[in-house]
Amino acid sequence: MGKQLSVSVVVPAKNEAENLRQWLPRLISQGGYDELVVVDDGSDDDTSEVARVHGARVFRHEQSLGNGAAIKKGFREAHGDLVVFMDADGQHQPEEIPGLLDAMKENDADMVVGSRDQGGQASKARHLANKFYNRFASFVTGHKIEDLTSGFRAVKANKFSQFLSLLPNGFSYPTTSTMAFFRSGYSVIYYPISVQKRLGKSHISPLKDGIRFVLIIFKVATLYSPLKVFFPIAVLTFFLGLGRYLYTYLEMGTFTNMSALLMVSAVQIFLVGLVSEQITALMYKEK
Repeated sequence: MGKQLSVSVVVPAKNEAENLRQWLPRLISQGGYDELVVVDDGSDDDTSEVARVHGARVFRHEQSLGNGAAIKKGFREAHGDLVVFMDADGQHQPEEIPGLLDAMKENDADMVVGSRDQGGQASKARHLANKFYNRFASFVTGHKIEDLTSGFRAVKANKFSQFLSLLPNGFSYPTTSTMAFFRSGYSVIYYPISVQKRLGKSHISPLKDGIRFVLIIFKVATLYSPLKVFFPIAVLTFFLGLGRYLYTYLEMGTFTNMSALLMVSAVQIFLVGLVSEQITALMYKEK
């Protein structure tokens, strides 16, 4: 019970050589970890070399497989009982790692997420999107979620490993892991962090961000409780059909195809949600 838990820091990186040169010395100076794992996700600069010079265990994807794929690779290679994930672009501060780990210990939490304020968002649009994610996810889970998409977090390795197969290869691994922890009844807490503006060009594009926005909404619903999202939509659709029927019946004395379509669609939406709920339950069923 009194065993000192080992800590691994896992950093996914793509073309971040200049940023790594600046903040890796701060991480080394800070200490408080047992190993540093950097996953080079198909960089065409000297990201790998910079990481090795600073004592990291480096694993390289010959071609870019995605941020989530790099996270999964880094986690599989890490040996720590606790794993800290952080971005390579210099936004996350190494000096905040002890705070995350202390919060985990004090609250006996399974995951601690670094919660950003508005000043830590890349843009106003991203801030508004993240605010919507947080509120929607809070509604679905019934838990207050302060930062759904933060990539700076500490986890217990034995808990995180249970959901590795669920993680996507793209950028939404934070969303997936948070929802999976809540769904399985593991404790998730938030620790306020400061975030600096990244140096260099972001790998996120407005088009990809827009698609990501929609996908995260669906992912939040399907990973936690699909019926909680499908049922209100089904009810709304049914009452639209019923309202349409009453209007056309009173005005024209007819029952239109649109009314029938809306009410039948409501039943189908409900059934899809019901089946999705059962699939979600099976997905988290203990083996």
